[in-house]
Amino acid sequence: MAWNEPGKPGDKDPWGQRRKPGAGAPDIDRIVKNIQQKFSGLFGGLFGGGGGGGGIGRAGGFGFGLIIAVAAVIWLLTGFYIVNQGERGVVLRFGKQSEITEAGLRWHLPFPLESVEKVNVEKVSNIEIGYRSNPRTGGKSKVPKEALMLTEDENIIDIEFAVQYKIKSAADYLFNVRDVETTIGQATESAVREVVGKSTLDFALTEGRDQVSRSSRDLLQGILDRYKSGIHIVTVETQKAQPPDEVKPAFDDAVKAREDEQRLKNEAEAYANDVIPRARGGAARLLQEAEGYKASVIARADGDARRFSQIANEYMKAPNVTRERLYLETMEQVLSSTTTIFIDQKVGNNLIYLPLDKLIPMGEAAASVPFVPPLTEADATMKGGSSSRSRSDLRTRGTP
Repeated sequence: MAWNEPGKPGDKDPWGQRRKPGAGAPDIDRIVKNIQQKFSGLFGGLFGGGGGGGGIGRAGGFGFGLIIAVAAVIWLLTGFYIVNQGERGVVLRFGKQSEITEAGLRWHLPFPLESVEKVNVEKVSNIEIGYRSNPRTGGKSKVPKEALMLTEDENIIDIEFAVQYKIKSAADYLFNVRDVETTIGQATESAVREVVGKSTLDFALTEGRDQVSRSSRDLLQGILDRYKSGIHIVTVETQKAQPPDEVKPAFDDAVKAREDEQRLKNEAEAYANDVIPRARGGAARLLQEAEGYKASVIARADGDARRFSQIANEYMKAPNVTRERLYLETMEQVLSSTTTIFIDQKVGNNLIYLPLDKLIPMGEAAASVPFVPPLTEADATMKGGSSSRSRSDLRTRGTP
């Protein structure tokens, strides 16, 4: 049967209470008061207070203090923070720098008294000047406003740079720089334009690229130090340096001509390095040969002079023998280089067969044999022996 069904005796409500006939709506103030009393009784029962009103008030005050203490502990625990490796924690007290903490577990006064800003001082970041890379497509887009610059010789160059930097002072980085990329980008563009403006186009495109990068890096670091930005420039790298697209074909021709010039110079230097040492070696060889010839002539002249002195001494002792010996030696030298053959036939009337085709080569071979003076009658007499040959038996070296 449904509760409080009309027309039934008892007229009960869902809470099991009988509703008196003629009763009005429940009193809201009374319900609130009952709830307050129940809460007071609950705190009184928990803390062992008496049934009186004073005990209930003391129990309620102690519970409220406990809640405040727990909240204070939780608030203090929020002051713990962790600084990762490579980071620095800048503690701000009411927005002003208080201290800088190293890596590890740290504590500061909780918010809103103090706050912490963590800065990674070992991370190397990159900023692009003159172009922008697209990580999704892997390509890049040009920024002509940043890339086109004027050189000292009033030419336009299209140059792109990549700047790598890291933070060296966390406090200066937080308080002195509002927009890092904008500040570094504008400072880099200013430094590069100054360096390129003091260089010629050929120098900036060829051998001066590294010098332009180094000079730009030093100038950029000086600018950021004057700003007290707390940023350290690791490197400034030239990604691309070329003339504008409108004049690139003509410039390529000029570069090719310059390369051909350099190639020809290198070939000429290589040829000179090959010829000059060879010529110096030939000159040294000729000098050595001349020195050798000089020494040979001097030695031969000295020998001839000594020989003449010895012959003169011998001639003074035995004029006839020396004269005849000189005559025979002279005839030996003269006739050894000719094909004429002399034969003394006074000793007999025999017919002699002369094979000239064999005698001539034999005569040439005999000319290469050292000369041995023939034995004369005077020599035999001086040696104490009897001469078995007469003057008519003396023959030349070429006689068989």
